[in-house]
Amino acid sequence: MRALVIHEHGPIDNLKLETFAEPRPGPEEVLIEVHAASVNFPDLLVISGSYQRLPPTPFVPGKDLAGTVAAVGSGVTNLKPGERVMAQVEYGAYAERAVAPLGNCYRMPASMSFAEGAAMGLVYITAHFALVERAAMKSGEVVLVTGAAGGVGLATVQLAKALGATVIAAVSSEDKAALARANGADHVVFTAVPDLKENLRQQIAAALGKRGVDVVIDSVGGDVFDASLRTVAWCGRVVIVGFAAGRVPEVKAGYLLVKNISLIGLQASDYRDREPEKVQRAQRELFSLYEQGKLKPHVMAIFPLEAYRDALATVRDRKVLGKVVLRIRKNEKP
Repeated sequence: MRALVIHEHGPIDNLKLETFAEPRPGPEEVLIEVHAASVNFPDLLVISGSYQRLPPTPFVPGKDLAGTVAAVGSGVTNLKPGERVMAQVEYGAYAERAVAPLGNCYRMPASMSFAEGAAMGLVYITAHFALVERAAMKSGEVVLVTGAAGGVGLATVQLAKALGATVIAAVSSEDKAALARANGADHVVFTAVPDLKENLRQQIAAALGKRGVDVVIDSVGGDVFDASLRTVAWCGRVVIVGFAAGRVPEVKAGYLLVKNISLIGLQASDYRDREPEKVQRAQRELFSLYEQGKLKPHVMAIFPLEAYRDALATVRDRKVLGKVVLRIRKNEKP
């Protein structure tokens, strides 16, 4: 099969499109004919070798895919060849065929395209666990989403709005602001400003008054995290999703104490192994909201597999609005 393969960790140029051995499904596993795979920021960390979980080389990266069931392993009775599924895997999505555990495969809604299925994987599960599981967000609360035009950010904007929150989108440019508003943001604040700590607080005060925000979902880190922490209301919660800006922030614990702030981490993929039933339930809720028209993945661009460098560079250079998807099968519109 054709696949993108890592032989040695490093820049995206280390990734090679070549012929690779086709995987075979074991017990409780599903072999999927991959039609589309999405690009996530963690994929870049995997390629570079800086991600926390790395398989031995050579291997095929990629965490989100959508396609049709090609074969099933022993013990699989609820999925059959030909059915349309999306799946999340630790690695292996950037290939014509991939194996996924049965518990990580989800039958797609009939109206969902393969590109949408791939784009609705990890980022929406992350958004769901950030808002519902970790932050315990309630309808009527105010949620600040950083990096709100990126994959996780835009999914969080949509989901928070669908769950009844007032949503503030933090973005760096006007085009990202327009996208956030089109996807449900009630207010937009800008992070590419001088004196961000004070400026962000002033922007949010102009939108809300003095109450502050109840929940922050932060995938950026760095200066944006530092500034966001100063906007949190009493008993607010901050969920740390990632550090796209590069700097892992440090926090003075006294500030958390004074305002009763909860600082919460999220590694969403761990739930697949530790509490898979929660992931299954969350995915059903996400599909239901999609069918109600309350969620819709924003696919910025679909690249053929051969143009993988352009797709990965778009995410690496933080030029992506929403999601970038790879079309795995030749001459097919996913």
